[in-house]
Amino acid sequence: MVTTETAAHPNAGTRAGGRQARVAARRAQAKSTAVRPGLPGGTYRPLSECDMQRIHATALDILEQIGMGEAPAELKAIAVAKGCRLSDPGRLLFPRALVEDMIGIAAKELYYHGRKPGQDVHSCGARVFFATSGEAVRVVNPETGAYRPSTLVDLYDFFRMADYLEHIDFCGQTVIANDICEDARLHAINIAYAGAAGTTKPFSVSLADAGTVGDVVALWDTMLGAEGAFARAPFAAIGLCPIVSPLRFGPDTTGVLLEAARRGVPLSTCTAPQAGATAPAALAGALAQCTAEALAIVVVANLVNPGTPVDFGPWTFVADLRTGAFTGGSGEEAVLQAAAGQIARFYGLPGIVAAGMTDAKRPDYQAGYEKGLTIALSALAGSNMIGECAGMMGSLLGCSLESMLLDNDLVGAVQRTLRGIEVNDETLSFETIRESVMGAGHYFGSPQTLRLMQSEFLYPKVADRTPLSEWEYRGAPEIVATARTEVKKIMARHYPDHIDPARDRILRERFPIRLSPEEMRPGNSRW
Repeated sequence: MVTTETAAHPNAGTRAGGRQARVAARRAQAKSTAVRPGLPGGTYRPLSECDMQRIHATALDILEQIGMGEAPAELKAIAVAKGCRLSDPGRLLFPRALVEDMIGIAAKELYYHGRKPGQDVHSCGARVFFATSGEAVRVVNPETGAYRPSTLVDLYDFFRMADYLEHIDFCGQTVIANDICEDARLHAINIAYAGAAGTTKPFSVSLADAGTVGDVVALWDTMLGAEGAFARAPFAAIGLCPIVSPLRFGPDTTGVLLEAARRGVPLSTCTAPQAGATAPAALAGALAQCTAEALAIVVVANLVNPGTPVDFGPWTFVADLRTGAFTGGSGEEAVLQAAAGQIARFYGLPGIVAAGMTDAKRPDYQAGYEKGLTIALSALAGSNMIGECAGMMGSLLGCSLESMLLDNDLVGAVQRTLRGIEVNDETLSFETIRESVMGAGHYFGSPQTLRLMQSEFLYPKVADRTPLSEWEYRGAPEIVATARTEVKKIMARHYPDHIDPARDRILRERFPIRLSPEEMRPGNSRW
């Protein structure tokens, strides 16, 4: 019987040391060019054109006839002056024509400036980018696997890890800083600093107090060395969910929406009703309500400041109706988020969806299939920004560095599916087939194989593809244990120096920065 191990190579019987040397040499080569940020999606379409038209019409009916409740007085004044009206119960009603006008003038693309070459994110059309996010309240201890409250230093570490991972394009806020939640300004300034210090990739932080928007912009301007510098080349967004489903505005976060829109700060926004709990159990109805809520955000931003850079984020979530608990890894969730990406493209708006929200508490088989299913469908549907895609565990209650590292491999594989198969005279390989069949009888030494090794194929960094015998020889390591070891290595050495030291001193003089310099360099007690 011929097994895959014995048939894997014409010289399969050679010493393991030679094979290991070849593997090491390949790993030392430049990273694969098989994938790149912003590959196009859109081949998966869970909704027909007729479906989208009906969802759109229902969303407009919802906004015009049911409207949004609990709008703050400031928003009511702005909206009524621009053509909205108030119902007898005081709900804010949005006329169909007004909504369609605001969609027409809304920004059709978002451009985030990376602080290093090659890190810009241009969100539009069917381009697909992958982002962390989540704002979990707990972090998974890499030593014990236990969940504990997250801190500011944890948030900085997650930004560092996202900075390191090659398939993460945008670094959204993964956890909250429970240790500095006593003061909104202190919290806002420090999470904004942690993002800027931890990564040069575009990132976002979430604010809950309108008064902190100016503080955060001032911090980023100071870091860049000039007032207005951030506005000229924005490298970050303010993340928020200003909706309390069903169909109500949240007072604090709506204030953030208004203030950020006035300043033209990029907004990464979403609304997240749960089908069966805070949205209809019928998936189409849940999607229609969520679309209406997400449109309300876009409309408000553009009433305040036409062309405000804002994501369209209809994150229709799902409740497990047996328990009422949120579930993020179901097949229903996968198709709803893919549909959200499709609807964003229907409107021509830059969209953000949530995928990778496993309900598993460990990076196990359940985590793998839930993350793989939801991320792949959202990507293939052409969702512009796929948030929550790395690290999130336990139905968004926790975040794990090991999971983030493993998810990087997953995201890379999904990127490769986006690229697809290029068919042309060269890739059809007729002459290569002729030469190999008439010659060596295999393709391992073919010039084409060597040429395409790094450009046609993507190799995982953590996943184990070694033969069974070699895996057994190495002690049958589990993938989570392997990831834990790699996390320790990365965290011990990857301390970015992204803020000029002189600028950092100025920042610490002007703002109450709680991250100590000692925590931001190798040799500390944490790793």
